[in-house]
Amino acid sequence: MKISAQEEYGLRCLVQLANLPEGESLTLPQIAEREGISTANAGKLMWLLNKAGFVNSTRGTKGGYFLARPAEDIYLNEIIKVLDEDVLSSHCDSYTGVLDKCVHTGDCGIRPVIVGIHEIVENALSRITLASLVGNEKSVDAMFHQIQGIHRTIEPQRV
Repeated sequence: MKISAQEEYGLRCLVQLANLPEGESLTLPQIAEREGISTANAGKLMWLLNKAGFVNSTRGTKGGYFLARPAEDIYLNEIIKVLDEDVLSSHCDSYTGVLDKCVHTGDCGIRPVIVGIHEIVENALSRITLASLVGNEKSVDAMFHQIQGIHRTIEPQRV
């Protein structure tokens, strides 16, 4: 599974907002600077997240973006659905070789595995809240591996 830049930065922007004390907000330039992305890219992400109901914004000198609902009530699978380009539905169209249509469209042994992997990931993401991503890497790693069925396959990086 590959995480797109849009998914990565969108999640990171939401984590920035989840880290804020209640009643505070961040401006678009502040979000962009904290995540090392352009203001235009941050604007696109915040527009998508606002449209999906994850964030709200206020105008004015004290304006900015803030979470539309508590981080404990926002699940990662919801966020990914908004930020994802639905790779699964177009998977078979991406591997047609030199033809217009995949030669295995009628009967494919790979498709059930790809669909199954996406289901496993969706299930795991449906048990992780945005609030779970707030904290240091060690605490998030420990929480993540407490979820039933998720086993560590690589060690986290030591900084």
